[in-house]
Amino acid sequence: MLNRAAKPLVKLVERYLPDPFVFVLILTVCVFLAAVIIEQQPVVTVVEQWGNGLWGLLTFSMQMLLVLATGFMLASTAFMRMLLEKLAHLGNTPGKAILLVTLVSLSASWINWGFGLVVGALFAKALARKTPVDYRLLVASAYSGFLVWHGGLAGSVPLTIATPGHFSENQIGVISTSDTLFSGFNIALLCILFIVVPLVNWLMLPSHQDSVIVSPDKLIDSIEQGIEKERSLEQVKSNERPADKLENSKILGILIGVLGIAYLVNYFIKDGGLNLNIVNTIFLFLAIALHGTPKRLLQSLQQAVKGGSGIIIQFPFYAGIMAVMVQSGLAESMSQWLISFASAQSLPVLTFISAGIVNIFVPSGGGQWAVQAPVVLPAAAELGADISRIAMAVAWGDAWTNLIQPFWALPVLAIAGLKAKDIMGFCLVQLIITGVIIALALRFF
Repeated sequence: MLNRAAKPLVKLVERYLPDPFVFVLILTVCVFLAAVIIEQQPVVTVVEQWGNGLWGLLTFSMQMLLVLATGFMLASTAFMRMLLEKLAHLGNTPGKAILLVTLVSLSASWINWGFGLVVGALFAKALARKTPVDYRLLVASAYSGFLVWHGGLAGSVPLTIATPGHFSENQIGVISTSDTLFSGFNIALLCILFIVVPLVNWLMLPSHQDSVIVSPDKLIDSIEQGIEKERSLEQVKSNERPADKLENSKILGILIGVLGIAYLVNYFIKDGGLNLNIVNTIFLFLAIALHGTPKRLLQSLQQAVKGGSGIIIQFPFYAGIMAVMVQSGLAESMSQWLISFASAQSLPVLTFISAGIVNIFVPSGGGQWAVQAPVVLPAAAELGADISRIAMAVAWGDAWTNLIQPFWALPVLAIAGLKAKDIMGFCLVQLIITGVIIALALRFF
């Protein structure tokens, strides 16, 4: 049974996996040494590459923070929280709770990765308050749904190449999402993962004596407490100042929300396509409309920013790593070695594997495409491989090793109150099983 196989992996990760910030510092040193030793770059040159690259992803960092923040704000609306609480009643046994949280997280992550991370974490806490179940596996199951994000509506690689003016347009043109996100291959793979991922999580349920059960009184949602406290204060202070009335104005909040939604309707009527900015716009104005008042939205935003603190401190280091990887030639060497013995049929699988490896060092879908596109696109053209399949191979490789890359688990862990070591052992089992499935799909679908 998988619960027995997972047990030693869970203990191994709990003992040896450091904090994600320590992880990125270790990766920085490893990449620095690899650039000097393998690529034979001068130490001073590598130092300059790293230092100059620290702030190279500021625009993308802001976009990623907004994906998290807007997803969090929407997930924490009264409507979404009420929906999650009602769904939690269905998970009245440990097995049902694991299956339910995984399916909800998979669905939400397919819509938007930030939304999926937040919804998954909040739903895990709601389930744990009602059902005695291993809390580590419950949160790991919520995070495992993140696996499908890059094959979903907010996938940065397929959205990037579908946006006119992208940096590879001269090589490949603009590739519609009908050839990537909505291709038969991608939809079939998603359907398989929606079955396999919940099943694997269910099979990893520890025995009762090995389970870590958290008392419901320790899972009281601080977000909800803060919102309710502020709402009670609103009732007392709402008449004190004209400014209070504006901050608590439902008319103002709903009006702006409806205005934004009207813009989006007009945008799609005119055949506008999905991209990161539009996805953020959708979630922002839905959150504004559903929160009702500016004050409630800002309360939710304050909580969202706390969940994004890891992104703020770590992303400059990953930008520096990416700069060294690209400018020293290390990323190209890694990818070239993997594709040096490729054919048109095997290139997608090898691209997927290389993307998974590079993602450990560059945990950014958009940043990773910038790293790998200059390598895999000429190889695909030379071998006559399907460009859209190659792009999705990079996307799925990026999403795949996120299962053991603690960077993106930070928002989930912040909400759940756990450490990366608590969930990564379970995620490692998912990594092995889903990696085989995705590779087979890329090769034979």
